[in-house]
Amino acid sequence: MEPDFDLLIIGGGINGCGIARDATGRGLRVCLAEMNDLGSATSASSTKLFHGGLRYLEYFEFRLVREALIERENLLRAMPHISWPMRFVLPYHESMRFDMSTPTSKLLGAVMPWMKGRRPAWLIRLGLFLYDNLGGREILPGTTNLDLRDAPEGNGLKDHFEKAYEYSDCWVEDSRLVVLNARDAEIRGADVRTRTKVIGADVEDGVWSVVLEDSATGVTSTVTAAMVVNAAGPWVGDVLRGTLKSNSQAGVRLVRGSHIVTKKLFDHDKCYFFQGTDGRIIFAIPYENDFTVIGTTDNDHPDASVTPECTPEEQDYLINFINEYLQAPISAADVVWTYSGVRPLYDDGASSASAATRDYVLKLDEGRGAPALNVFGGKITTYRCLAESALEKIQEVLPVDAKPWTARVPLPGGDFPVDGVDALIRQTKGSFPFLTDAWAARLVKAYGTEAKDMLGDAATLKDLGTGFGADLYQAEVQWLIENEYVRAADDVVWRRSKLGLRMTAAQISTLDAWIKGQLTALQNAAAE
Repeated sequence: MEPDFDLLIIGGGINGCGIARDATGRGLRVCLAEMNDLGSATSASSTKLFHGGLRYLEYFEFRLVREALIERENLLRAMPHISWPMRFVLPYHESMRFDMSTPTSKLLGAVMPWMKGRRPAWLIRLGLFLYDNLGGREILPGTTNLDLRDAPEGNGLKDHFEKAYEYSDCWVEDSRLVVLNARDAEIRGADVRTRTKVIGADVEDGVWSVVLEDSATGVTSTVTAAMVVNAAGPWVGDVLRGTLKSNSQAGVRLVRGSHIVTKKLFDHDKCYFFQGTDGRIIFAIPYENDFTVIGTTDNDHPDASVTPECTPEEQDYLINFINEYLQAPISAADVVWTYSGVRPLYDDGASSASAATRDYVLKLDEGRGAPALNVFGGKITTYRCLAESALEKIQEVLPVDAKPWTARVPLPGGDFPVDGVDALIRQTKGSFPFLTDAWAARLVKAYGTEAKDMLGDAATLKDLGTGFGADLYQAEVQWLIENEYVRAADDVVWRRSKLGLRMTAAQISTLDAWIKGQLTALQNAAAE
């Protein structure tokens, strides 16, 4: 029996969408099914960083760090609108300590027991030297030293922090990254189905028969595929043993990472890498121009069916952690928003959530009579490498001869130079004079060269139609419905953007009603 598709991918997070894009570009017939909105779970709740993972050096994860460091610049060139370089400030004080469970701390404890878990300056500098050189750098500057006593980065920090190291990593709009991968996959021929849940899967004559349910209508349909890719994120274990009925013993460890968002704490655009007395680290990152995001925690989250939320205890932990550094402490009253996501890590038996490997693990299973690939773990920075590794596994069982192709190939809207954001903002504002500077910057950093396509032939503000608040107008929302799978207000204000930070509940409700009306009109038109 000739199947409808070569691959049926379960899960529309960054791993599923990245695999869909890569596979479609190699000529495979791909269907992707996501039970909610794209990137609505883990992939929209990250710390928003393309980074090598400086702290993973303490776990001797050199391959993972090197791969991630190389990828930073590949990705910057492919998506300069939604990712950009950022400098990170690591304040140093001699009282700083290791997480005592790391291999580095154990080794240091054996050879220098008098340190009692403290991080010596030379060791941090060695780690940053490795970080600068493991992956090679073409764009990003290397590490420098800062004197916090007279540098602006010292303003707002407690006086005993006199020294810091400054190094490079990158920021990324995580949920937009997911959507752009899905869009590129669809442009190349993939069938991307959101709000579509896989409710059953069986093998008939060596081919997967998969039952899909439309969450809006409850209507079911069946598609066939030569192979299934289980990229269900936090639900990877449920799909593995429930939906796919596999006997595989591979396990997933769910780790919750929570963040808090406050009004802007620092008068510059650099991020802080703060080390705690418990050996853990958090980031304090410039966010949406007027805010600071602080995170993350690492706590086991035993049940994927429980929606992750930043608990009061986690919020207090993050507040107390950063207050060890701030001259003017913050409190719960300063928190304007929280978010939390669950990382589906491969269960390697680590003693703590923080120590569990962040590397990805791909398990090929042919026990049911048709191949299935199960995806565990991974970092947003290495999603493209994970996709290439997945295609290597897929090529073991499907006749695919095409070579890897995605490195530095632009995502939609990213076809301009990596240092060309400011020029594109000026060009966009020149073409549409009614845009403010901040508005033009937001549109370019969301849509890149496609901002002009979205604005169309608008000559005045009135041409954009209904305004919903925070410089969000009908023309943009209509474009998102038609091109970026939007079906509800939350898709717009918390995933395609973070305008929810600037809109009232009433404005978001009005937007949601308008979207529902548009979708109903489209359905009625299609039925005629």
